[in-house]
Amino acid sequence: MLLVEMNNSSNAFIIRLEGRFTGEGAEHVRTLATRFHGEKRLVIDLTEVTFVDAVGEEVLSFLKRLGAEFVADTAYTLDVCERLHLPPACKRPSKTQVSGGSGGQEHRVIPDSKRPESPCIPRQPCVQQD
Repeated sequence: MLLVEMNNSSNAFIIRLEGRFTGEGAEHVRTLATRFHGEKRLVIDLTEVTFVDAVGEEVLSFLKRLGAEFVADTAYTLDVCERLHLPPACKRPSKTQVSGGSGGQEHRVIPDSKRPESPCIPRQPCVQQD
């Protein structure tokens, strides 16, 4: 089973996936991403993904071609990102981060010294939950 959570904040369209990224579920995410992605950053959070099949891998590669950035912090999802050469989220500098509270409406500036150095930011990339 796949759970898909979307957050359309002011600076990014974030799709958080949980469960098995396979078959019809993966194709559905492809449709959602192409339908709602515009001029905002597209961030795909793979942190809670437990399995990706061939269809899921193809969809992730498609999302990469759309310019998506990926969040992974488990051994499995990091391996998927590495094998498919998926770009990590928050690689480019960004001083404004969005609070995930009420629909991503609040903004707060995070100093460079407080931003994580890792190229793959755990959980919510450039998004902090209070």
